[in-house]
Amino acid sequence: MRARSRSSALTACLVLVLAAGPLAAPALAAPVTTAAPIATVGTAATAPAAGRGTVSPGTDTDAPDTGAPDADAPDAGALRAAIAGLPDADATAALVRVGGSDGAWRGSAGVHDLASGRAADPDARFRAGSTTKVVTAAVVLRLAAEGRIDLSAPVRRYLPGLLGDAFEPVTVRQLLNHTSGIPAGDGFGDSFEEQYAHRYDILTPRQVVASAVAKGPEFRPGERQHYLNVNYTVLGLLVERVTGRAYADEAARLVLRPAGLRDTYFPGTDPRIRGPHNHGYQAVRKADGTTAFVDVTEWNQADRWAAGDMISTTADLERLLRALFTGRIVPGPQLREMFTVPAGIDGATYSAGLQRFVHEGRVYWLKSGARYGYSTVIAATRDLSRTLVHCVGATDAKGESMNPVAQRIALAALK
Repeated sequence: MRARSRSSALTACLVLVLAAGPLAAPALAAPVTTAAPIATVGTAATAPAAGRGTVSPGTDTDAPDTGAPDADAPDAGALRAAIAGLPDADATAALVRVGGSDGAWRGSAGVHDLASGRAADPDARFRAGSTTKVVTAAVVLRLAAEGRIDLSAPVRRYLPGLLGDAFEPVTVRQLLNHTSGIPAGDGFGDSFEEQYAHRYDILTPRQVVASAVAKGPEFRPGERQHYLNVNYTVLGLLVERVTGRAYADEAARLVLRPAGLRDTYFPGTDPRIRGPHNHGYQAVRKADGTTAFVDVTEWNQADRWAAGDMISTTADLERLLRALFTGRIVPGPQLREMFTVPAGIDGATYSAGLQRFVHEGRVYWLKSGARYGYSTVIAATRDLSRTLVHCVGATDAKGESMNPVAQRIALAALK
């Protein structure tokens, strides 16, 4: 009963924290799984793959030297079981990296695409969704460290006229921790079908912000916390105004290159994922009661921009966690903002770019991201004793419930 209670409690918490024209549905391919527990740098043991044979993972030279396995090491058996049997109705692929000083594990499962049934590429690029906000927060905090942005200053100092007269002064810090009171901006509809029909169309960040401002404030600044993309869209505009350079250029200069990220970029209005990538799919219920799996790999993400358009890999996101948490990107005084939840607001869990999550007395700082076809999580303890990065090829990445595959991965990894 203890195991079931623990599982139920973690699942309930994670659901709250992480919840994010149809083609004919091809038959799901035979499952493909590869998993490698890593004991030391340069050594990787490969478990036999299920279904279509084995794939040998390469050496990760960025992995920390973890020494001999101990009781705190990742549970390789539980992690293998978490991603076994893919593709299935919930996900077409899963790419997982568990790391930190407690030990490391790498694994992947599923397929590159449903048509060919080829094994999923463990090094593939994917749409990282709202994990983009971690980079945006780091950019703003770097500029604050350089004295170019005052976190306590009102946004109107940097972007005069952007927010209407109906808004009380909103500070840069309130954008970072989602306490601004600016309501959500408009998109291309609410349903998948509406949005899919506009997947190649362009909605600019300024159009998104204008639609939000037109609605007036949702609440007074600092009164509540409401996680919304629009806060980070405004931060992207602020970065461009302060630096005179494109947001993507500043993100690369201040964060991506210093962190050693090799396969991360911002696509702008390009609907493609450049370089090696696994296809993403959305499950759509048809009128006859059957389910179609729509290929959603190509999609213009311009409206998500500094809030969610980044393309990355699990290896790069793991590097980002280590670089940030060790202070290589953001200096100490500003880095504290990433590990500080605003006081005096009931239910607040978001800091600057991250979210605080406590399980069995252990505090994790995480960020989830979801775009159609791809569901991502990055998480770590403050001391980097445990890190988790995964991308699940979720067939309902924007659903209200937590994806079952992502849930199994979290249960296995966050111990």
